[in-house]
Amino acid sequence: MAQCKDITDTKLVLEPYQIIIRPIVTEKGFHNSSARNTYTFEVHKLASKTDIKEAIETLYDVKVVSVHTQNRQGKKRRTRKGIGVTRSWKKAMIKLDADHRLDIY
Repeated sequence: MAQCKDITDTKLVLEPYQIIIRPIVTEKGFHNSSARNTYTFEVHKLASKTDIKEAIETLYDVKVVSVHTQNRQGKKRRTRKGIGVTRSWKKAMIKLDADHRLDIY
């Protein structure tokens, strides 16, 4: 019988600048940043909520209240050569403490 590896032994360690890929700048994101103090980022697929929270606090020197994540599925697209698929990605909505702001937009 084969032995199972412990998942914690193979965990990939990511640096903060590898976890946060880019901010998502949209009209809805701008509204959420001003009304709810919530900012949206594209993040690494393997990053957990605690990884994302620590990365934001390290990179931007702010206090994070909560993190919500979504795994966005790639969509089918027709091309000249047939059917293609856009890449899947992970989205994180970060709510900051009332005393902190980010100047992304």
